[in-house]
Amino acid sequence: MNQIATSPARTGHVLHRFANPGRFLRLAARVQPYLTVAALVLLVVGIGWGMFFAPADRIQHDAMRIIYIHVPAAWLASSGYLALAVCSVLSLVWRHPLADLAAAEISPVGAAVTAVALATGSIWGRPMWGAWWVWDARLTSVLVLFFLYLGHVALVRAFDDPERGQRAGAILALVGVVNLPIIKFSVDWWNTLHQPASITLSGSPTMDSRMLWPLLFSALGFSLGFGALVMARLRAAVMERRIRGLLLAQAREGNA
Repeated sequence: MNQIATSPARTGHVLHRFANPGRFLRLAARVQPYLTVAALVLLVVGIGWGMFFAPADRIQHDAMRIIYIHVPAAWLASSGYLALAVCSVLSLVWRHPLADLAAAEISPVGAAVTAVALATGSIWGRPMWGAWWVWDARLTSVLVLFFLYLGHVALVRAFDDPERGQRAGAILALVGVVNLPIIKFSVDWWNTLHQPASITLSGSPTMDSRMLWPLLFSALGFSLGFGALVMARLRAAVMERRIRGLLLAQAREGNA
């Protein structure tokens, strides 16, 4: 019986096929407008619904309404870094044509989202804990995540040779992955001020459905917005690389 084996070379070929810059630009040009509009609509609906129509929490009252911004930003801070790590694997193992560019564009957006999560967490924590900041395990690990994003942004631009910067950034991204389970399980592993997750994959949500639905709308809007921003930056990076290549080719022809 003949068996079809998927070798690393074959996998790499498939990945390169779907990462063709020209194909990406054509697909992104069609998808991005819809992605952007959907993100804006979901954000307006989710945040507006949560801020003005969802019931207040019986313990935290109106202070908890910032959850509709803080929680989606916190989710994206971690999931964005996971996407950065996946791009780093694709770059190091398969030399994925767009992986390095995608990683370089994910990290600034991820840093911005993480900054939003930290800022809104501080605003939420002030009336609940009586302080803008505490060295809680969850807060500290998210702060480390923020510095990892900034480190990646700086590292990929720190070398005259872009490939060296991209390799160094990819290694940093993979090393930083160990922080993700610490962020996720810190409230379970240690005695922290930060409350446990209200939504888990293993159990029913502990939130009132009137709060849960606007939160899910907001989270989906944040996610699509994150994707739209990264896609816009990646399109610009691909076109910039193409223009640079054309200018370099013209310069070589002129010197010939």
